[in-house]
Amino acid sequence: MDRSEQHPGGEKPVAGEIRRTGPTRRKITLWVILILLAFILICAAGIAFYIWNGLRPAPSGEAKQIELKNGMSPFQFAEALEKQGIIRNAFIFKYYLRYKHEGPRFQAGVYELKPGMDKDAIIANLNAGETVKRESMRFTIPEGFTVEQIADTLSKAGYVDRTAFIKLADTDRTWGDAQAVRSIPKNAKLRHRLEGYLFPETYELSRDSKPEDIIIRMLEELDRKLDTLPENWEETMAERKIDFHQLLTIASLIEREVVVDDERPLVAGIIYNRLAKGMPLQIDATVQYSLDKPKERLFEGDLKVDSPYNTYKIKGLPPGPIASPSLKSIEAALYPAKTDYLFYVTKKDGSHEHLFARTLQEHNRNIAQSLETAKQGGETGAN
Repeated sequence: MDRSEQHPGGEKPVAGEIRRTGPTRRKITLWVILILLAFILICAAGIAFYIWNGLRPAPSGEAKQIELKNGMSPFQFAEALEKQGIIRNAFIFKYYLRYKHEGPRFQAGVYELKPGMDKDAIIANLNAGETVKRESMRFTIPEGFTVEQIADTLSKAGYVDRTAFIKLADTDRTWGDAQAVRSIPKNAKLRHRLEGYLFPETYELSRDSKPEDIIIRMLEELDRKLDTLPENWEETMAERKIDFHQLLTIASLIEREVVVDDERPLVAGIIYNRLAKGMPLQIDATVQYSLDKPKERLFEGDLKVDSPYNTYKIKGLPPGPIASPSLKSIEAALYPAKTDYLFYVTKKDGSHEHLFARTLQEHNRNIAQSLETAKQGGETGAN
């Protein structure tokens, strides 16, 4: 065989075999890398476009009013903005807020926002609290008002129908998240179910608030006021062997009997002393509450009115509060003065103060002293 026909190395090439050289492999690797880079760039460009498009202003439109409610998170509000067409993409907007550390300063209220607004303009509006000035109702409920007096006040202002409001206040139901009102017992003797629970205060609500909204607001105000009491107030109440409904009842008696703040704990102490001895409370304010129409002056016959609220005829507390007590009266009911007093009588000298006594004999002397200075007569509490 001719050696010139032999393959170098002693092997013959196989028919159809293509040998890949080093440079060819490198070209394939380079193409793979380029394709991967291109794919990554396309994905990055797609994400960038998605974010850009999601953050750019929405199509222009008419302004809309949107409420940022108390307790609503900025992320929840973003979803509301998208539904109203103010922003394009709530998901992207949420992360933009997080990136910018925005949201904690947003203020609750009703905002007028327009589709087409820049995202930063929306954020600035929410931070500044540029809410819409809505027409509101404003009213004051004085301390010691009854449900019927509250209904009269709201009715005269044109906010409620008196009869419908009272009927609503007598309904046995839950009232939103209000807690204290859940203490009311199921007692058919209650004249008005919510008596004493509608806290006396000055209120401002949206003009379109319904009677139910007004009641819930007043009940929630009672909860807020109770939160300002000492932390152990419920333990103190339990030590006095009363529940919250009874506490509010005592506070309402104090409210209707006392004008001078310093005397509230003294009258509270007398109420507890009489209860402990099994004595009738004989509080004129409960008689007034029992009458169809309160009188400027009570007469002997009025004290005989047949009512579960008439503390001249019943022993113990009436079925429930007779008015809306102030926080000071609630505090006095919780922390009464420790005395031996069992009686008190109005001085009738215009000071609104009382004379206090430990015995009936001493009380009768105080009555005589009061009558000497009386200008027009008056009432004798806790005889």
